[in-house]
Amino acid sequence: MPTTRKRRSFEAGHARKFLLVVDNSPEVESALFYAASRILRSSGILVMLYVIEPQEFQHWVGVRQVQLEEETNKARALFRLFKRKLHNVGFENIPAEEVVREGIKSEELLKLIEEDEDIAILVLGASTDPKGPGPLVSSLAVGGAAGSFPIPITIVPGNLALEDILTLA
Repeated sequence: MPTTRKRRSFEAGHARKFLLVVDNSPEVESALFYAASRILRSSGILVMLYVIEPQEFQHWVGVRQVQLEEETNKARALFRLFKRKLHNVGFENIPAEEVVREGIKSEELLKLIEEDEDIAILVLGASTDPKGPGPLVSSLAVGGAAGSFPIPITIVPGNLALEDILTLA
């Protein structure tokens, strides 16, 4: 799992990027505010990644195309929503990139990190659900993958209030 590309976020012409995997889970907001606060205090760029995961009916091309369009529109709506939320708490000048990909979330996440040598930190929100911290946090951070992940992973507890997040970041 280690990346073959050198991280270049602090070299001339580059900027440190904080990667946030976007979906409509409640814990994403905690990760969003944490990443934005870190960017505000230390500079950088927010990269919001939305992954359209494959569905069972891929062999039906027309249905698949409609699903892709709907998911892409959903991703754009989430990007707008999160930018509005940032604006509402005073983070209106946070530079952000929006990335929509199709595939398996963990695979697309790793591909993006490999392709963009400026991505330096993955910020994830941990669910407060008693079933566990969420599938991505479980697979990347709690499982054996954390020790060989190509960049640092910051996990933000989903139950933190905004003022706590701002204090900690």
